[in-house]
Amino acid sequence: MTTRKPTEMSNDELLKNEKTAKIGFTLSLVAVLLMLATGIYLTLTDKKFSTMIAIGTSLSVIAIVNGKNLKALQQEKKIRNL
Repeated sequence: MTTRKPTEMSNDELLKNEKTAKIGFTLSLVAVLLMLATGIYLTLTDKKFSTMIAIGTSLSVIAIVNGKNLKALQQEKKIRNL
């Protein structure tokens, strides 16, 4: 499956992809924040480093990429006045 740029999408595709990207961004952000919070809690209570912090930090890249994709879709939507 090839990924198309927002400028190459039809209006319907743009709206559908924006909705999907918004859900993906929200879920990935919540997951990362929960992992980081859990890791910090476990680190403080056990007095040793929890790997949940490392996992949450490494998965934050997914949230960043999803956020950038969502922003690009929203900008294209604004340009098209949808």
